[in-house]
Amino acid sequence: MTQKPKKTIGVRVYLSLAAISAIFVGVLVFAGLHKWDQTIIWAGLTFIVVLVTIATLGLSVKDDDFDGSTPRLANKPPKK
Repeated sequence: MTQKPKKTIGVRVYLSLAAISAIFVGVLVFAGLHKWDQTIIWAGLTFIVVLVTIATLGLSVKDDDFDGSTPRLANKPPKK
């Protein structure tokens, strides 16, 4: 059996997704309010929240090739 190489998602992907969402929210807020200070605040908060959320979800995913049909703690003799 050949194993597939694991693809890891880099930091640039997380930062890019957070920046795109912050720009999107910033444009929406500026179009609605026409105030730069509130636009920057909303965009900054969106960037932080999206970045933390994506990173947390990325950490919660397990990259484990373990077969679920066999127990992990089988009765094996201890190694000497």
